[in-house]
Parts: sequence; C-alpha cells; structure tokens
Amino acid sequence: MTHKQRFLTAMTGGIPDRVPCAPDFSNMIPCRRTGRPFWDLYLHNDPPLWRAYLDAARYFGIDAWLMYGSLAFEPPPDVESTTETVSHTGERIVTRTTLRIPKGDLWSETTYYRADPPTETRKLIKNLEQDLPKLEYLLAPPERYDRGDWDAQREAVGDLGIFGPTVGLPGLQVASDWFDGNLAAATYAMMDYPALSDRLMECYHEQCRRHLEFYLREEPDFVLLGASGLLTLQSPALFRRWSLPAVAEFTRALKAAGLPSMLHSCGKERLLVDDFVEHTDLDCVNPLEMAPMGDCDLAEVKRAVGDRISLMGNLHTTKTMLHGTLDDVEEAALETLTAAKAGGGFIMSTGDQCARDTPDESLFRLVEVTSREGRYQ
Repeated sequence: MTHKQRFLTAMTGGIPDRVPCAPDFSNMIPCRRTGRPFWDLYLHNDPPLWRAYLDAARYFGIDAWLMYGSLAFEPPPDVESTTETVSHTGERIVTRTTLRIPKGDLWSETTYYRADPPTETRKLIKNLEQDLPKLEYLLAPPERYDRGDWDAQREAVGDLGIFGPTVGLPGLQVASDWFDGNLAAATYAMMDYPALSDRLMECYHEQCRRHLEFYLREEPDFVLLGASGLLTLQSPALFRRWSLPAVAEFTRALKAAGLPSMLHSCGKERLLVDDFVEHTDLDCVNPLEMAPMGDCDLAEVKRAVGDRISLMGNLHTTKTMLHGTLDDVEEAALETLTAAKAGGGFIMSTGDQCARDTPDESLFRLVEVTSREGRYQ
C-alpha cells in the first residue's frame, strides 16, 4: 500500500498491510530540522510550516497526515488588519495586530521565539460585554474564499500521506485562546455573562459550519476536528452543551459526503471517546494520551470501543520519546501494538506534539519497529 492508502484504510476501521506510523510532530521538529529561527516559519512563512512538515515526514519515513490544508476565507466587509513589530531582540519578536471593525477595534499581541513556537501573549477579548458586537461581526460566516495554497499542498502531499484541513469546535478550550487572561478570564466571563457566552459559541459554531461547507467542495482526503484540551479545559457539561453537538453535526455531514473524520484533543479524553461512539459519526480519535498528560489506557479503550471507532496514539512524548533510550522506545512501541493492533483500525502515534529535542534516532526506531512488527500478513 502507499502511505495514503495505508492511513485511510486504518483510519476508517480497516486492516491495511501494516499499522501506519504517524508520530505527532506537526510543529517543533519540522521547524528545528530547517536550522532556521522558528519565527522564519511562523511569522514570515519562509518556508511554510506545511512544507517543513512534509520534509520531516520524508526524512523519517512516516505515514504523513497533513492537517494544514487551507483556503483563504474572505473576511467580513470593512475589516482592516494591520500588524506592526512592537519589539525585536535576538531571542524574540513581539507583534501587535489591530483589527479595525465597523463596530470598534480589537487587538492582540503575539510573541515569536527563536527556537520555540509562538504564543499569543495578549488576546482579542478584553471585556466580553463590550467586545461581543465586534466579535459577532468578525465571526460572521464567510461568503467566499480563494483556493490559496490548497492545490500546491495537495500536490506536495501526493501519496506520502493524507491531506486535509482542520475545522474548529466551539467550547471553552477555544475561548481560552480569545480572552486576555486566558482560561481564567474566559471562565469568569462565562459565569458573569452566560447568555453572551452562549452567543459567542453560537457565532463560532456558525463560522466553523461554513468553513466545513467550503472544505467539502474541495474534496480533501479527510477533515480534522481540532479541539486541543476539549475536556481538560472545560467540564463534561460544557463539552456536551457547546462542543458535542458540533462534533455530531460535522461528522454527520462528512459521512454523507463520503469523507473520513478525525478528532484531535490532547489531555483527558476517555469520557469523550464514549460520547463520540454513542452520539457521533466520528471515524478516528487521537492522541488518547496516557497519564499524567491524559487518562487513556489504550488497551482498555481498544477492548471497549475499538470495533466502533479507529484509534490513534499514544506513546509518551517526554518519558519515552524525548528522554527514553532506544530500547525504551522499542518496548513501548511493542506494547502499543499488542494493545491496539488486532483487527485493524489503529494508527501508531504519540501523545500530543513530540518535543523539539526528541532524538531523531527515537523517531527512526519507532518507524522501524512499527514497520517490522505492525504487519498483518
């Protein structure tokens, strides 16, 4: 099988020629391998992160999963975006982006590091009551889009793996990315202004729905529902109030279109898996992190629901991949195959995001062991 055929077969519950091997290194390792300051990729798009990822995928020989498929959605009318450099040292660059909206301005600041991914250090929402009318305008579902890099990305992936976009989900996990003050500020706003919080989530749900509609026109290989911290950053009640209905709606649309769906949520995930199986048409879930970063025992998950949803995970990114010996990596890979290989529907991977300094040799060993011991014939 090609990398793409192997991945799609396992992702949709089938039995490929062998278990696909797709460690999660979508960011730091590709950047590190370029030898360039990380801000070249994240700030200047030179080279684009997606190209750096594909170069790393070829280097390590993995079954790639490119989730950077992107369309250039047209912003609402009369929105002007300007970005200026606030400071520039040898180790970091700080930029401020101002969005001039008919209902008022919003601004945020991002810090770009020489050798680490960027972080948004000041965020758009300073006061939900004052800023919601601006956000409603900004989050309006787009009416048009440009194909942007879509065709170049699809061609570059080829048979190296699967290609698709990422669609967001409403929930407190995304609100923490919007509020100045992070999760605490988002939580206080939710308690102080519950109706406004519901409206904010409704707006985002509508925008994500439109994004998915446009992506479906372009027929990707799959769609990733990206929701880091979906349960770690909110309660089960909030997940079922804001997030689960969107997962159910979006996976139903993907199933009707004949496209497979995957959901990524680092952190706690065991409760989510049961809800996905019971209430959605989701095909595959990752990264099923083990304790202490998550709460998933892969063998238990496989026994409980492995015949109803495909699984992707879950080697420990720090204890095993970053700090472990090559023998540790091999032992963990063999344990993971024993836990989840049987019957197909499994993709060998790691927990969320392998660390920047993960030894190349550890990734090569993971690929080698999976190639050797993950065969079904």
